[in-house]
Amino acid sequence: MQILDDILHLIYPNCCIGCERELAKSEDYLCSICSMEVSPTNFHLYTEPTEMDKLFWGRKKVHQTYAHLFFEKEKASQSILFSIKYQSNPDLAIYFGEKIGQVIRTIPKFEDVDGILPVPLHPKKLFIRGYNQSLALAEGLHKSFPVKVDEKVILRSVHSESQTKKSRFQRWDNVGTIFKVNKSIEKYKHVLIIDDVITTGSTVEAMMNALHEINPNLLISVVTLAIAK
Repeated sequence: MQILDDILHLIYPNCCIGCERELAKSEDYLCSICSMEVSPTNFHLYTEPTEMDKLFWGRKKVHQTYAHLFFEKEKASQSILFSIKYQSNPDLAIYFGEKIGQVIRTIPKFEDVDGILPVPLHPKKLFIRGYNQSLALAEGLHKSFPVKVDEKVILRSVHSESQTKKSRFQRWDNVGTIFKVNKSIEKYKHVLIIDDVITTGSTVEAMMNALHEINPNLLISVVTLAIAK
């Protein structure tokens, strides 16, 4: 079996998603050099409000937040997000989802979460992309934070334009009424929304508004793989 693994590795080498250098057997997805480029937020160690907490101030009451990495252009974090979002790499999303779960299970305010809600994709975008990266993150999260993943309680009913080059106001105008929530949300007391990257938070804010229309007393926490620095 080891010989077969060595042959397969020779034919199909695992390469770093950051620099495309061949990975050592002890390395996962990133080489040791690119790994040093990744900036963990360490938000779980903060005793003061984090950048992600402040993002929602004056907009929505969020029970708890956590971002795993800082998103930085031209660095390994950009390669991670690009690979997950545009290169059909659900295994990478699952890998990081599990890492996130290992952290948030140590945060007391997440202890009573009874549902994980991945940010949904519109069926058209899901068809184009092939999978929902937020759902893949949620599946990884579930491995180390075993709470039910519910991908059906909230759906994306409108196919909105890409958010990438929009201002904060344009982003909100683009996503303000795109979600549809079913009555099953009423059974939850505390849900965790998970997304791949948060910049202005407009999509997640719209999602929270839609959830609160049906279940006004719902506690909502927000987790993301990366937050824009």
